Amino acid sequence: MHRLSRRSVSAAIRAPATRYRVAAASPIASSTPIHVSADGNDNNTRWYSAIAGGKCNTARYSAQLNLKNDLFLGSRYESTATASDSGNPPPPPAEKYEYQAEVSRLMDLIVNSLYSNKEVFLRELISNASDALDKLRYLSVTDSQLLKEAVDLDIRIQTDKDNGIITITDSGIGMTRQELVDCLGTIAQSGTAKFLKAVKESKDAGTDNNLIGQFGVGFYSAFLVSDKVVVSTKSPKSDKQYIWEGEANASSYTIREETNPENLIPRGTRLTLYLKRDDKGFAHPERIQKLVKNYSQFVSFPIYTWQEKGITKEVEVDDDPVEAKEANQDENTEVKKKKTKKVVERYWDWELTNETQPIWLRNPKEVTTEEYNEFYKKTFNEYADPLASSHFTTEGEVEFRSVLYVPAISPMGKDDITNPKTKNIRLYVKRVFISDDFDGELFPRYLSFVKGVVDSNDLPLNVSREILQESRIVRIMRKRLVRKTFDMILGISMSENKGDYETFWENFGKHLKLGCIEDRENHKRLAPLLRFFSSQSEDEMISLDEYVENMKPEQKDIYYIAADSVSSARNTPFLERLLEKDLEVLYLVDPIDEVAIQSLKSYKEKNFVDITKEDLDIGEKNEEKEKVTKEEFGKTCDWIKKRLGEKVANVNISNRLSSSPCVLVSGKFGWSANMERLMKAQTVGDTSTLEFMKGRRVFEINPEHPIIRELNAAFKSNPDDEDALRAIDLLYDAALVSSGYTPDNPAQLSGKIYEMMGMAISGKWSGFESQPSASQTPQTETLEAEVVEPVEAGGQK
Repeated sequence: MHRLSRRSVSAAIRAPATRYRVAAASPIASSTPIHVSADGNDNNTRWYSAIAGGKCNTARYSAQLNLKNDLFLGSRYESTATASDSGNPPPPPAEKYEYQAEVSRLMDLIVNSLYSNKEVFLRELISNASDALDKLRYLSVTDSQLLKEAVDLDIRIQTDKDNGIITITDSGIGMTRQELVDCLGTIAQSGTAKFLKAVKESKDAGTDNNLIGQFGVGFYSAFLVSDKVVVSTKSPKSDKQYIWEGEANASSYTIREETNPENLIPRGTRLTLYLKRDDKGFAHPERIQKLVKNYSQFVSFPIYTWQEKGITKEVEVDDDPVEAKEANQDENTEVKKKKTKKVVERYWDWELTNETQPIWLRNPKEVTTEEYNEFYKKTFNEYADPLASSHFTTEGEVEFRSVLYVPAISPMGKDDITNPKTKNIRLYVKRVFISDDFDGELFPRYLSFVKGVVDSNDLPLNVSREILQESRIVRIMRKRLVRKTFDMILGISMSENKGDYETFWENFGKHLKLGCIEDRENHKRLAPLLRFFSSQSEDEMISLDEYVENMKPEQKDIYYIAADSVSSARNTPFLERLLEKDLEVLYLVDPIDEVAIQSLKSYKEKNFVDITKEDLDIGEKNEEKEKVTKEEFGKTCDWIKKRLGEKVANVNISNRLSSSPCVLVSGKFGWSANMERLMKAQTVGDTSTLEFMKGRRVFEINPEHPIIRELNAAFKSNPDDEDALRAIDLLYDAALVSSGYTPDNPAQLSGKIYEMMGMAISGKWSGFESQPSASQTPQTETLEAEVVEPVEAGGQK
């Protein structure tokens, strides 16, 4: 083996080939390890090849080759062999560094990104206190010494509004010095998460512990409103009480032992919040009480708040000295009783704030209707009992409990159908209120009138709208809540008291019709709940089931007509032949009805058919009679079409008229007259689509009507007669109005009517103009005769 220094190797590479000849008898390995060292002490070895032509056989680097006399060390090649094969030591290990962070900035980012509303700080801190009490209660089952201090398990909140201080005290498990460092000194370190993990790994973990906080950031929500937070805690595992103190903008904290006997607590934790200048309003007792009732009403431990109270007392009042002197001077004055007055004596005391119990956690069989109604009134500030309620628990893939209500009256304004943000659904996570500000995540818009509470153990406590929108759990919850709501409404419709569903439909019928448009998946649940007037029931609404039961055996479709009122629908010419055949027709008198029915398309395999559209099939066909009628009036129809021009797409012989001469029907795929009227009335409607959606209009004539027969005769005798042509124009305008359309030129229509009236009554009464004066003459003669008679009698005397 040849050892060369770094300088020698470099010189060999740069020098001419005549130098450093290698003897032919000197055996050199094809890849001889050459130690390259600047000082001769470097142990790093590199392999160099001295094969002619600059090629290195790395596959057989260990084989020894005899080099010829004319081979030189002309090139340097570094072997690609692995370190393990070559015997080289591995490369030096990479150094590992921890991420560095500015703690105060990081805490600010965490707190303000998780909590968009400052007032939730109290919810988070109460949840932590509840967890501490739950831990104590759970651990005391196996270690009764933890409860040796006879202290009630409760949470107490005291405020100092003058100095802006809030104190929250619980009698829970407390913390040792090391737990203070681990839980409060480490951001996102959750003591509850550790506890649950330990419980899960324990062999005795058979109970259900619904502990709330598991993220380790709830405590830091205190800095949303506080400049400084002081935590004084005493654990039953330790004989000492410790104080943790931290500030909002600081990157460090302090821990010290509590030495003041006045501040010692038997067990638990006391948080003291020194509020920021702008947030001192939270220190008002009334506001704290309101926040507790809103967010932590159903926490399983009693929560007391320090409130000012008053008691009315009667106190004696001294008499006025002047009045007393006058009374003493009067000897006859009776002894008077001492005067008293009522005063209110103020004092401070603890008041239980969360009195209402979470009714959804109880067994539905044990809850009475009165209790459900009382809970509804308290929770949603209602004064009337609900129409129905539904209490259920869902288990399996997603577990949650819920109590839903159908209100008896709609809210003021009745605008909730277009505003899904009604705050009617209150979402709880493990009995802690999270939010009631939803935008269709838990209920669709058309069911926004439903009120209730939903309590889930599967959602995170720091839930946001983005989490709700993307959560698979929420999608499953929504589907089951909607299903239970439909069951509840169906129960109202099937109740013996029909007045309940009439009340419901009057208040929330439009919501269900909106559901037919927006929720195709639930059409089968929505359709049986719909109610409409009909040609056979104009005073009382009927369901689609009742309509299907009343259908004729040969009837294949469900007929309907859309109008602005029952009276308009009743007097329309489209109904004439259907009423003669005793076929029932639904009256759609609500603006949303027509769109809702068109979205349903069918019910129980019966298609919905608009009787104002062309190609109406009412089940009667006499081909021979139709053929004869077509032969007689076919050319008349062409003549009328030629006169009307582009106003109509076609002129046909009608099978729906009996007493009217004509009617104007809409195309099969266009707007009906009612829909066209509604679309024109839209404030922000797109007028450019009106002409397109109007569709084709078909003019249908009744061949049995005298007017049509006269026109048929006019066509055969003189098709260019002006009176006949004007009659066609007037017929079209009249059909336009009677069919529900709006005339394009009402003044022109009025002129035609006046002209026809003038022709009809011309000279009918003008021949009797002189008759009134002739009738007055005999009356005058009669009066004169009456005056003369007494004169004649006087002459005789």
